[in-house]
Amino acid sequence: MIDQTLREADDKMGKAVEHTREEFAAIRTGRAHPAMFAQITADYYGTPTPLQQLAGFQVPEPRTVIISPYDVSAKAAIERAIRDSDLGVNPSDDGKVLRVTLPELTEDRRKEYIKLARSKGEEGKVSVRAVRRNAKQTLDRAEKDSEISQDDNTGAEKRLDALTKKYVDTIDELLKGKEAELLEV
Repeated sequence: MIDQTLREADDKMGKAVEHTREEFAAIRTGRAHPAMFAQITADYYGTPTPLQQLAGFQVPEPRTVIISPYDVSAKAAIERAIRDSDLGVNPSDDGKVLRVTLPELTEDRRKEYIKLARSKGEEGKVSVRAVRRNAKQTLDRAEKDSEISQDDNTGAEKRLDALTKKYVDTIDELLKGKEAELLEV
C-alpha cells in the first residue's frame, strides 16, 4: 500500500518535472531550436494540428530556423500560426520553405522571458506539491482506516518529503539553467 502510493507519487512528480522541462524549452532564447514551436498549432483542414506533425525543422544558423512543410498547401496555415504565436517572429516564404529569423533579444525581453520561466517553474513546483498533498491524504486515510500503523505512515511521509524535495530541486536546477541561457548574450 505504502510502496504503491509512493510509486504513483514518484511517477506523477516525474511527469510534472517533464512538463516543466517542455515548458522551458518553448521559451525563446537567443538561439533558435525546434522546441520553440512545440506549443504552436496550425489550422490544418479545420483541425488544430501541432506544427511538428505538419513540417520538418532545421537550424542551419544559431538564429535561423527553416521550416519545410510536408504538405505545401499547409504552408499558409503554418505561417499564420507562427505569426500569431507569442514568439514575436515573422516567417518569410522562400517558395517551398518558411524561414524564421530570430531577432536579437533586448534586455527588457530577456527580463520578460525570465519572469515567464520563473512562473512556469513555480507552476511545476505547485504540481509536485499537489501530488505530495494527494499522496499524504491517501496515506492518512489508510492510517485512519487501520490499514497501516502510525509509525509506517510517519516513515512513508518522510520518504514522500524526500521525493518532493528531489523533484522541487530538479525544477530549481532547470530554472537556473534556463535563466543562465536567457542572460547569455
